[in-house]
Amino acid sequence: MAGPLQGIRVIEMVGLGPCPFAAMMLADMGAEVIRIDRKLAPGANNPFPMLGTKYDVMARGRRSLALDLKQTEAKAVLLDLVASADILLEGFRPGVMERLGLGPEVCLQRNPRLVYGRITGWGQDGPLAQAAGHDLNYIALSGMLHAMGRADTPPAPPLNLVGDFGGGAMMLAFGVVCAALEARSSGKGQVVDAAMVDGSALLGAMIYGFRAFGAWSDQREANMLDGGAHFYDTYTCADGKFISIGAIEPQFYALLLERAAITDPAFTAQMDSQKWPELKEKCTALFKTKTRQQWCELMEGTDICFAPVLDMAEAPEHPHNQARANFTDIEGIVQPAPAPRFSRTAPEISMPPAAPGQHSAEILHDWGMSEERIAALKENKVI
Repeated sequence: MAGPLQGIRVIEMVGLGPCPFAAMMLADMGAEVIRIDRKLAPGANNPFPMLGTKYDVMARGRRSLALDLKQTEAKAVLLDLVASADILLEGFRPGVMERLGLGPEVCLQRNPRLVYGRITGWGQDGPLAQAAGHDLNYIALSGMLHAMGRADTPPAPPLNLVGDFGGGAMMLAFGVVCAALEARSSGKGQVVDAAMVDGSALLGAMIYGFRAFGAWSDQREANMLDGGAHFYDTYTCADGKFISIGAIEPQFYALLLERAAITDPAFTAQMDSQKWPELKEKCTALFKTKTRQQWCELMEGTDICFAPVLDMAEAPEHPHNQARANFTDIEGIVQPAPAPRFSRTAPEISMPPAAPGQHSAEILHDWGMSEERIAALKENKVI
């Protein structure tokens, strides 16, 4: 096992979305992460059919232990694992782990150095804490969703990247690693409350600063970074494909005008926002005169701040992504490789996604449980 988190032990209570993503990040970095899957009754179908298959990319890099947590002995097993873990991750609604008898108070009593990471949409407290929600709702409450999209349409859902993964999973992973570092000096664990609405708001720190300064309008497509400016947007090409232009700095903008053979004097008013709609129309017409590949030949690799807009089939084939090995193939599934890069402790994906319970006995043995007890757990259908 490689990576900078080698030697860190993590328990992941299997759920959906941000918790598995955070656990994947830790596993990619070399932590030993074991997944606590729900033990299904014989013949029962997984309600989420992609889970437990090779397509469940976010489950890569860790082994699975399936427990029937309705049984008292299963909870005892989990607490035995907690005793030697550094981090526990869970993503249920507030109170679920407490009702299972596995809340922070119980776990920290068993292991005072444990970092107990919790990820929810609304947080562990507050008026909305018990309400259901999804990524889109959390971004909406943070103020960030309102800023996304075109002026003449409702705000555009930006996939589930901002709330679930950027504002949620990454904040959880960052938080538990911070707390684990602190525990090394203090000897004390703690609870990390990662809420997607909190993290989504934090991701908007720069935009909130712009707004306070008077440099950002609440009207969509009226600002430099939201598609309002002609020099920072995406455009359709002659073949129906798209390119992205981000020529903000004057020297980059000058190069854009040169490479695109733009001589119209109207374009000299780069930062005059009153002229942006007119210049946007002219750019729209201009970029439709060539194919995406033709624009790439003129602009890619220059200081224009240019890139073709690739789909998910094209992105892994791009020479830059291939040179940096930004994508990898695990059992025929093309997926993003671990990031970021490390000069000495290079991370790697240790295994493909596991089937629920695939490693139950193996994990318990490796974490110090006797063969006799493992056999009894099998006999009693605890694992």
